[in-house]
Amino acid sequence: MTRDATFEEGSEQPLRLMAVDRDDLSVVSALVQDAVLPTTEMNWHPSERRFAMLINRFRWEDRDRATRQQRGYERVQSLLVFDTVSKIAYSGIDPKDKDQILSILSLDFEEADAPSGILTVNLAGDGALALTVECVDVLIKDVTRPYLAPSGTEPRHAQDNE
Repeated sequence: MTRDATFEEGSEQPLRLMAVDRDDLSVVSALVQDAVLPTTEMNWHPSERRFAMLINRFRWEDRDRATRQQRGYERVQSLLVFDTVSKIAYSGIDPKDKDQILSILSLDFEEADAPSGILTVNLAGDGALALTVECVDVLIKDVTRPYLAPSGTEPRHAQDNE
């Protein structure tokens, strides 16, 4: 007899997920919300059609807020890799500014000529990266053990206060 894994069974394992369509991308988007990175941790490899980011993401999958609060809020370094990228456009950020810190709000995909389209990495402060992709092909992979968030707090959003 087979059964589906439960959420709890995966909570302490390194995350490794692929997104190949809009629904998958919404899951990855939720996991990378509030991830931060310096512009120096973005790498574009045009010959490989790959764009990668080394992000410090908040562990939103650690769902039990009381336990999370008691143990301490955690972040983990993860690779966020976009494949089949043919072009990148930057808006509101300077990728050459080595001191700039970016904060990811969400990932969106707008289909153009199916299955290709524009995959947008929306950033805090009205910044964005628009990746022209052949199709949705995104990987998120934890590459370090979780560590205590330097802020000691959980990210807050305007809707959290409503």
